[in-house]
Amino acid sequence: MGIEQNSNKDGGETSHVRNVWTASAHIITAVIGSGVLSLAWAIAQLGWIAGPVMMFLFSFVIYYTSCLLAECYRTGDPVTGKRNYTYMEAVQANLGGAKVKICGIVQYLNLFGVAIGYTIAASISMMAIKRSNCFHEEGGASPCHISSNSFMIIFGITEIFFSQIPDFDQIWWLSIVAAVMSFTYSTIGLALGIGKVIVTGQFRGSLTGISIGAVTQTQKIWRSFQALGDIAFAYSYSIILIEIQASSVLHIFPLLKTIYKQV
Repeated sequence: MGIEQNSNKDGGETSHVRNVWTASAHIITAVIGSGVLSLAWAIAQLGWIAGPVMMFLFSFVIYYTSCLLAECYRTGDPVTGKRNYTYMEAVQANLGGAKVKICGIVQYLNLFGVAIGYTIAASISMMAIKRSNCFHEEGGASPCHISSNSFMIIFGITEIFFSQIPDFDQIWWLSIVAAVMSFTYSTIGLALGIGKVIVTGQFRGSLTGISIGAVTQTQKIWRSFQALGDIAFAYSYSIILIEIQASSVLHIFPLLKTIYKQV
């Protein structure tokens, strides 16, 4: 994999094993998260006008945020300056004072919200699989009402267990596996969408999204806000960008700058 050991100790920090492939896998896993699976539903709720516009706006915000964070990875010189290994270190180095606590609170609230989002998404996915099995077994005769509470508890316990593993973020092959999974479920989703269009012979949806009548006005408002939340959830990877830079690759800063220029 071309792994190289960094012997440089910025600020007294111990060196990490870093390589471009691992960093790329981290980035792919973060960008193509499970949130992409809900984008089709979000567009259906918002329509073909508001939906793509909201996706563009959220993607621009995350792009701008990522550029700022990439610039903040080192203090002073972008190549030889002191590394900031965490988001809070970057805030301390660039802002300082009470802003560190304010940004820290916002970051942890954001992480808390994203963790809830992943827990809900995982439980809904597991519930959907169990309902699908139920429909096949019952032949459609049973409504197959299933609660997601037990799946949320299982997923939460699993998260707590894995969070206790020392240096879990340094397991390079884990991100490779996750990147493959990201491409896999994204490809499956795209293939299913194309297959549905081929079968029906038309693109579904409307310019304004699901109409009032098919749902109530309250449901329309609620689903629109939920769709915005789904889009925001799909574009949430910038909060871990500095950690990726610090733990994955020695030369990730030039890599990110190259990617941004190409985009």
